Amino acid sequence: MVNITYDASGSINWFNPDAVDPTAPIVVYNPGDIAWVLASTALVWIMIPGVGFFYSGLLRRKNALSMIYLSMMTLAVVSFQWFFWGFSLAFSETGSRFIGDLKYFGLKGVLEKPSIGSTRIPSIVFCIYQLMFAAITPMLAVGGFAERAHLGPLLFFVFAWSTLVYDPIACWTWNSNGWTFVLGGLDFAGGTPVHISSGTAALAISIYLGKRRGYGTEALAYKPHNTTYVILGTIFLWFGWFVDRAQYRAPGFNGGSALAANLRAAQACIVTNLAASVGGLTWMLWDYRIEKKWSAVGFCSGAIAGLVAITPGSGFVGSRESTSTEQSDMSSRFVTLTLVAAAVLFGFLAGTICNFATQLKFFAGYDDSLDIFASHAVGGVVGNLLTAIFAQKSVAGFDGFTVIPGGWLDRHWIQLAWHLADSAAGLGYSFTIILWIMHYIPGLRLRVPEETEIIGIDESEMGEFAYDYVGLQTELRPAGSYARSTAYELGELSQAGDMKERSSG
Repeated sequence: MVNITYDASGSINWFNPDAVDPTAPIVVYNPGDIAWVLASTALVWIMIPGVGFFYSGLLRRKNALSMIYLSMMTLAVVSFQWFFWGFSLAFSETGSRFIGDLKYFGLKGVLEKPSIGSTRIPSIVFCIYQLMFAAITPMLAVGGFAERAHLGPLLFFVFAWSTLVYDPIACWTWNSNGWTFVLGGLDFAGGTPVHISSGTAALAISIYLGKRRGYGTEALAYKPHNTTYVILGTIFLWFGWFVDRAQYRAPGFNGGSALAANLRAAQACIVTNLAASVGGLTWMLWDYRIEKKWSAVGFCSGAIAGLVAITPGSGFVGSRESTSTEQSDMSSRFVTLTLVAAAVLFGFLAGTICNFATQLKFFAGYDDSLDIFASHAVGGVVGNLLTAIFAQKSVAGFDGFTVIPGGWLDRHWIQLAWHLADSAAGLGYSFTIILWIMHYIPGLRLRVPEETEIIGIDESEMGEFAYDYVGLQTELRPAGSYARSTAYELGELSQAGDMKERSSG
């Protein structure tokens, strides 16, 4: 039985028989903090299907359902992996600088003890919250498989990638033993573990799978089949990012940071919302210069880029305090100005650089159908570097106890070198060779044949559909000279008529 009691304030008191200080064996947990973290867990959970809806809306309708399905499948696989050994590999206190050990295998010993993230909540609460980050990361990468991969082998890929890629990067970034953490890297909520890793993995996936059928022709010059899904997914993600920023705390500066609502959390929400807003507007305006249309997809893409960039810095960038008590009014104005300027710059640069980075695939010749590398890997690098420049010890101290040397604004010049090293390590390590290993294992090859691409993943792999009917010829009939090279396909489709009626069951 867990040895806990409640004091007069309602706080949970746990007696620690292994306390280093025998005069202070009682650990106090605030029920409000625990409730807030658990509620935040549920809210961040909604981001995972949000990614599914966002990706689904960008695809053709014959592949729409598979991407929403993959969001739930990824959550399920990572939930088991996290229980099995994922949490232990990422957050065991006895691990190495690169990966944890199996101290918490099967979540053994993960219950009432203080978490590595904060002594204010038990480790079981920290564990379930961190699971949400572990689950959304491979889902971001899985978008690279869109429209041309078998669904079955993806179960294995998600489990293996989470174990071999995400867990080590999470360990070196957030575990108090991790090499980046020890150096002094500042990553508030996942610039490298979440975004650089998933974006680079998507690049590797795109290169491994090769180009989709019809790449470079009008056959793939389609518009997103459901812009409403794109907007809905963005809403879920933006909403979850608020909770993410308000709640997340990187493990332990000076003994550990509290997972609780405080001034630092409020400030993080301000810069997060502002960076997303500016990113969305910037991307949309860059697109407007070409098509003279106010693109909802462009705005949503820019908002995501802004959110990605602000991820590592949202708890570190913002205001700067004056050391002179005689300049309190000037300091107050400077606080607000610097906070706004940093967030605006994050959003503007992310919206601009990520927008232009979408053209990399044409120069390099890879088919990243959802521009995941441009939005997440490039956006993550942008955020990491800007954090090194704009991170301030005064902002980190908004919670009352976090102490950091700051970034360039605090004349801590070496911070940029640490972030460059962390970003380069994340890019290099995340370019996974798991795909090429799977290629030579029977039953685990991922690339679908051309016939499956023609029909669509929903019908060929699932036998189910996002909608009651699928207009095959409308979607698949190429234009111009390309039509002549695909006469055999159209002949096959004509046997079914212009429209295949499907029952949704």
